[in-house]
Amino acid sequence: MPTSTTDVTTAAAADDPATGLRAIRALRELADRLESLQVANARSRGWSWQQIAEALGVTRQAAHKKHARSRKDD
Repeated sequence: MPTSTTDVTTAAAADDPATGLRAIRALRELADRLESLQVANARSRGWSWQQIAEALGVTRQAAHKKHARSRKDD
């Protein structure tokens, strides 16, 4: 499996579907981790769920459902 983001991006465009699909899965996992990190960062800086949702292009409810970790995040 590729080890750098550039390698993963290149692999995602590979002719071999198995290679391409594995790379796409890796990119999704990376995107999910980065999204969680940045949502936590935004919340710690006082961003509202509405602001986060607008930045992500989703509804406030979707952002909250996916990322709220405790009642203090309500």
